[in-house]
Amino acid sequence: MAPSSKADKKAAVDAAAWTFNVVTSVGIIIVNKALMATYGFSFATTLTGLHFATTTLMTVILRWLGYIQPSHLPLPELLKFVLFANFSIVGMNVSLMWNSVGFYQIAKLSMIPVSCLLEVVLDKIRYSRDTKLSIGVVLLGVGVCTVTDVSVNTRGFIAAIIAVWSTSLQQYYVHFLQRKYSLSSFNLLGHTAPAQAGSLLLIGPFLDYWLTTKRIDQYNYNLASTIFIILSCTIAVGTNLSQFICIGRFTAVSFQVLGHMKTILVLVMGFFFFGKEGLNMQVVLGMIIAVIGMIWYGNASSKPGGKERRTHTLPTSRQPKHGGGLTDSTEHEGKV
Repeated sequence: MAPSSKADKKAAVDAAAWTFNVVTSVGIIIVNKALMATYGFSFATTLTGLHFATTTLMTVILRWLGYIQPSHLPLPELLKFVLFANFSIVGMNVSLMWNSVGFYQIAKLSMIPVSCLLEVVLDKIRYSRDTKLSIGVVLLGVGVCTVTDVSVNTRGFIAAIIAVWSTSLQQYYVHFLQRKYSLSSFNLLGHTAPAQAGSLLLIGPFLDYWLTTKRIDQYNYNLASTIFIILSCTIAVGTNLSQFICIGRFTAVSFQVLGHMKTILVLVMGFFFFGKEGLNMQVVLGMIIAVIGMIWYGNASSKPGGKERRTHTLPTSRQPKHGGGLTDSTEHEGKV
């Protein structure tokens, strides 16, 4: 294949992966908001467990049909991933409960510099000046959009630190495991989703009761709420898969930076669905700044020297090749 056509194909697949992630992520936010606000289903941790249970069912069916080939992930690596991922989910829920919305948003924004630090320390990544500045512009723009009241307390601060570091480590590990063990996104989900589903469904009802003082077994289920729960679980399959695809093809930092486009889309769609209260000149200005930063980041990081690994290669554990499997390309030819 000619270099230009290969590059064009990669660009098309990259765009499709990002579009898939943005559509499913924004969709699940809107569905979950309706489920919780309209139907009072406030059991976020248990719902996430149901999401991973549905994702597990998808991977089992695809494996049975022969679309996912056998692969290996060492148990210690799996346990570390599940630990980071579950602390991320629990930490974000607790942080939202104990902190003001403004400080919660600041904590979410701080995942970008933490992810950068992990890549610099663990992967020996070097960022150019333009790449660093563009990340700063994105942080500024999203901060202007979303950060309002900011109040801090000790337990909320600790919960935020746990949430930020565990989420950053989980996203770093997605990229790390796919590279080290030559796993496709489907393979990695096949290993991690069952463990996350089991653990979250086990602790979820107790954690949700602690956070909301409501019991999931006493929730008044009806046809509409059940349909929304099923819809949420269905969309979550795409959200989980697209996250693994995007981080596998790029890095956790790129996923965080460009992923803030979802924040902007949620604000815009909230304006259309819920009225003009959420949209003002400050929010519009923040959106414009953030979009400029994202475009700048995409351009700066793709240039030679914009974001590169310094003479550091990761030892890989190659999986045996099988024909006919469902894979996603995880090319890293000099681009990180």
